[in-house]
Amino acid sequence: MSQQKSPDNVSIDEIPVDIDNTQSAEVDSADVPHEIESITRGLAGEHPPTNPLVVLKAARWWYIHGKGGSDPAFRWSIEWARHLATDTPSDVERFDEFLEYLVSVGIADERHELR
Repeated sequence: MSQQKSPDNVSIDEIPVDIDNTQSAEVDSADVPHEIESITRGLAGEHPPTNPLVVLKAARWWYIHGKGGSDPAFRWSIEWARHLATDTPSDVERFDEFLEYLVSVGIADERHELR
């Protein structure tokens, strides 16, 4: 027997994708799945993830649920994956924008809590 899925609720890698809220540019920290929040906090921390596939998983979620290609969490995730793949320095300004964005969506109250 096959299970029917609602067209408004799909899943990729067991992380739900809310079709109605795709690229809404309005992200509420309560809507961020625990795994994505954990990866995202890791990207802001002293010891960020070193597996580009994990980083790209977060990038995908932020792209879909945030501001698309201009979402700061998406952009930093892609920047960090590029750094991992090419071993080139990452863009510090993009990192600062990412930290400010996490505060603005409620992932942390202040930037220093993320580091």
